Amino acid sequence: MITSPEIERYIQNLYPLEDPILKEMEELGAKTNFPLVGPLVGRVLYQLTKLISAKKVFEMGSGFGYSAFWFALALPQDGEVHLTDQSEKNTETAKQFFIRGNLAEKGRFHTGDACQILQKIHGNFDIIFMDIDKTQYPKALDSAKHKLNAGGLLIIDNLLWFGQVLEKHGDPDTEAVKLCNQKLFNDCSFISTLLPIRDGIGIAYKIPSR
Repeated sequence: MITSPEIERYIQNLYPLEDPILKEMEELGAKTNFPLVGPLVGRVLYQLTKLISAKKVFEMGSGFGYSAFWFALALPQDGEVHLTDQSEKNTETAKQFFIRGNLAEKGRFHTGDACQILQKIHGNFDIIFMDIDKTQYPKALDSAKHKLNAGGLLIIDNLLWFGQVLEKHGDPDTEAVKLCNQKLFNDCSFISTLLPIRDGIGIAYKIPSR
């Protein structure tokens, strides 16, 4: 968390009450020490989905479905969000949350390597959300770029990596995040920004060809 906890609590307290399923997922994350993007980022995901009228979303790393649930809430009735995770247990838990939230028809559930799954699915996506192992970020950025529609959004979590991006020589995760940032912000195919909320959320708009 980059901003002070007091500021984050203040912002969060401005929001109306959440969906009860989301609240339950947050409690599960806290109980199991499983990192979630939280409601501050979740609302950004929801807004961005609405703003570009997205219909097709792919998540590279979904855990038990918290961020995907936010996407699904924002998608139209015929929209779809593809969830990926290496854990069969997480995939099944996500599926059950979607069923209970009456969102099952929007979910597409995959277990395995996110980059491999992304390449196997036919067609491109309006939004790709990246939240996998940080050492894979540079490679995943290349994979996502080619599967994103022009005018679509690439959204990447943890781009400030608990402030460790300021380290001159970091561990492999830190160095991978730093390389991903450099590649993203030097790529003329995107207009990119980095929002310093939670752990840094990158938002990159893929410029349509002229």
